[in-house]
Amino acid sequence: MKYFYLLFLLTVLACNDKIEKTEAPEISSEDNKTAVTIKNTSLVVLGTVQDAGSPHIACNKDCCKALFDNPDNGRKVVSLGVIDPEFDKKYLFEATPDVPEQMKLLKNYAASEVETPDGIFVTHAHIGHYAGLMYLGKEAMNASQIPVFTMPRMKNFLAQNGPWEQLVTNKNILLEGMTNDQVVKLTPNLKVIPFTVPHRDEYSETVGYTIVGPSKSALFIPDIDKWDKWGTAIIDEVSKVDYAFLDATFYDANEVNNRDISEIPHPFIIESMKLFESLPSEEKDKIHFIHFNHTNPALNTASEQAGLIKKNGFHIAQIYDVFEL
Repeated sequence: MKYFYLLFLLTVLACNDKIEKTEAPEISSEDNKTAVTIKNTSLVVLGTVQDAGSPHIACNKDCCKALFDNPDNGRKVVSLGVIDPEFDKKYLFEATPDVPEQMKLLKNYAASEVETPDGIFVTHAHIGHYAGLMYLGKEAMNASQIPVFTMPRMKNFLAQNGPWEQLVTNKNILLEGMTNDQVVKLTPNLKVIPFTVPHRDEYSETVGYTIVGPSKSALFIPDIDKWDKWGTAIIDEVSKVDYAFLDATFYDANEVNNRDISEIPHPFIIESMKLFESLPSEEKDKIHFIHFNHTNPALNTASEQAGLIKKNGFHIAQIYDVFEL
């Protein structure tokens, strides 16, 4: 019997030795970036890609082929986070299909114990901008009363159409109405101003946002038709802010050769660069292109097109970028 106990003891010690020597998993560079805690009111880029993501469903082009086998964790659908550490508040701009990861990123940057944002601002009813609300319902996290800030048509759309109205009925979300050009005060350090822009408004209006912090402000227009269709001069609006995150869905018309480009109007990057070419360098430096279609060569920062954007004095928005407000 004593040999049995001796054998048992040796086995336990051997197992313990194996446990102690088990190596911890490596932390990726992306995880390291999210380990930074925001100490001042700031804006964080949480995604830069057009609604359907990258790789794009059913895409057989070179831009997507390799990504199906080796996904790029940095390719998330367009979203911003805004954090006010002084008042322990964090807000999400856009509820994308990538919202599970983006909510976690926002929480980590804010060093918060609370998983959910203190509010979600939605621009319009196209899939990449509101479909993520589905994860707040009872099939997923069954959230409780998360404020969702919307304009009137968007508010009615969510309140009157399934399955979204179930989120309202079950109080997973609370719809907070906004008015065009009227200030929404979030904290003493932070306010948001919505404004309508022309776009394909099948189910809701489309808005952009001016996000105002204690020292700096940002313009966020991820979707718009063409700059000249807007009754406001984009150059004037850029002059009023410190950062401008602007629609860059397509680099030019050549990348979309299987659809009528008139059905999906956006300002091409080459058109925007032409419009902004006479601006002084400090104004160009404010502009960060965002909301890239999967076909957009600028998604590859090593591409000739991306190099030209940077050579001309503009920026390509990157996930994990942080901007103090």
